[in-house]
Amino acid sequence: MAATASSPFKKIQIQRDDTTFDAYVVGKEDAPGIVVIQEWWGVDYEIKNHAVKISQLGTGFKALIPDLYRGKVGLDVAEAQHLMDGLDWQAAVKDIAASVNWLKENGSKKVGVTGFCMGGALSIAGSVLVSEVDAAVAFYGVPSSQLADPAQAKAPVQAHFGEQDSFVGFSDVTAAKALEEKLKASGVPHEVHIYPGNAHAFMNRSADGIQRRKNMGMPDEDEAAVQLAWSRFETWMTRYLSS
Repeated sequence: MAATASSPFKKIQIQRDDTTFDAYVVGKEDAPGIVVIQEWWGVDYEIKNHAVKISQLGTGFKALIPDLYRGKVGLDVAEAQHLMDGLDWQAAVKDIAASVNWLKENGSKKVGVTGFCMGGALSIAGSVLVSEVDAAVAFYGVPSSQLADPAQAKAPVQAHFGEQDSFVGFSDVTAAKALEEKLKASGVPHEVHIYPGNAHAFMNRSADGIQRRKNMGMPDEDEAAVQLAWSRFETWMTRYLSS
């Protein structure tokens, strides 16, 4: 399916093992690739906003969103929690590996991974478990030790957390600082940034995304922090994905 005026994305199918999943691609054909991994909501408007933004940063990237939930989207917190609880995380890592390889087979010499919330945790897991990953940027999410030990990271990792994040052990400041210690042990280039006054999912800046955060008790809005994080993201991915 070609990109249309109403959507900048090209929808593709990626096959791995005995499963096929949809993915959404946007950006310059021969640009470095970045796999953009969904929040617990699924492939919704906000992760698509992020992918479009990423595709336009710097000299351009080719962004690919894999549909880890196979078409399902959570419309409220309970649904999103249910979908994330039902996710096979090991299988999701395989989807990410297949997405990285698809980009490398289709014009991207180097490929990074990034993600938000659940996707942040999965992007760090990708830096540990997917040898083809050239760089990772994680937003407010750390994988469980059963899934991946960040001390075993094999690609450069940059991570972003809100100081007011209340998801204990997953994306709060304690989790961020523990991640930093693990990344030090890994020996890979790494940065862990904490943004004062920001809660979870502070990068979500669409009108609907802002309202959704307010409904979850997160009224903070800090455009300067968002711009700083995107600037750091662009610097990191440009540094490690330029061939």
